[in-house]
Amino acid sequence: MKKSSAKKNKIVLAFSGGLDTSFCVAYLREQGFDVITVTVDTGGFSKDDILKIAAQAKKLGVSKHFFIDGKVELFDKFVSFIIKGNILRGGVYPLSAGCERLVIAKKIVEVAKKYGANYLAHGSTGAGNDQIRFDVSLSVLAPKMKVLTPIRELAISRNDEVEYLKKHNITISDDVQEYSINVGMLGITVGGGETKGSWDAPPDKVIPNFNSIDSAPAKPFGMIISFDKGLPISIDGKKMESVAIMEFLNTLGAKYSIGKNIHLGNTILGIKGRILFAAPAAVILIRAHTELEKLVHTKWQSFWKNTVSEFYGGMLHEALYFDPAMRDFEVFIQSTQKFVSGDVKISLFKGNVSVEGVKSKYSLMDSKVATYGEENLLWDARDVSGFSKIYGLSSVIAASAQGNNK
Repeated sequence: MKKSSAKKNKIVLAFSGGLDTSFCVAYLREQGFDVITVTVDTGGFSKDDILKIAAQAKKLGVSKHFFIDGKVELFDKFVSFIIKGNILRGGVYPLSAGCERLVIAKKIVEVAKKYGANYLAHGSTGAGNDQIRFDVSLSVLAPKMKVLTPIRELAISRNDEVEYLKKHNITISDDVQEYSINVGMLGITVGGGETKGSWDAPPDKVIPNFNSIDSAPAKPFGMIISFDKGLPISIDGKKMESVAIMEFLNTLGAKYSIGKNIHLGNTILGIKGRILFAAPAAVILIRAHTELEKLVHTKWQSFWKNTVSEFYGGMLHEALYFDPAMRDFEVFIQSTQKFVSGDVKISLFKGNVSVEGVKSKYSLMDSKVATYGEENLLWDARDVSGFSKIYGLSSVIAASAQGNNK
């Protein structure tokens, strides 16, 4: 990365205040850039966090620092489809951090255009998925702007970053040195340390404000979540905005140790990756939403909805959100939610989410018409006998032709 000319070029950096992005500020300033930092609130920021990040930006000598609230946009464009799609990567991971990068990319481009910057920067390394998410998003949203990635381009280690910052009189805590921690609406993700291998797990203490199963309350907590067209609208009858519901369930779920797991899967680059995460709200809502869908969807609605959602989740996770096909999938997913309205009774207890009951005015389970294993009003024994004969006919013919029934 060459030093810029005497006239400083403006560069807008996605800034978290952590080790990597702090290094980026110091390094880019040394290269002669006028650095503007942008922190996007995608959930999990306290007032104290906001002040600390702003203070860190000032200490690093940025020319401007912006804190932008992106929570509603994150929910409306991404989280809502993760809930409606029951999307869990590898069966466990609700795409916690990846979606945030798309919102952050959009916001730094908006700031860059407003302040006449022609450079953008992010602090991703050369190993994970986030670098691809940022690169693809920025190339779509700002194709004429040059993107700089100091950590990736220099292939610098975290220890070397710490030493570099010390020379600039910037100190970083020991915890930040070892682990990369992201706190957002969809939960907390932890990389580094033990996640670099496939056997050991980071200690519970690395997840901030989250109880271990042993320290969770000894009694279960029950509540009713109400949904309208696939999205949560109230808890125990109290109407709440979408972001408020996520915040409430993240806090409550953390108390009961809900949604903690480790995801091991394929990265966009084709190598294996592993991450520790705690996603209380997402896990609770997806569990509840899944059961409500079972009650109101037909067999083939469920089949095709699950098929499309699986593909949509994969595209979203792997930085292909801007592919036009994604808008088509969203129309389909939205269509499947027309009758996903009702109440779900759940219980939280020491890391488990149990669905105890579900009801909807659109329920396809009508005990007045038919009850599984008992008498019903829609058919009699002769009807079932005829159905069974016809239903299994292809299997009988195949078995005969192949000699399997002799």
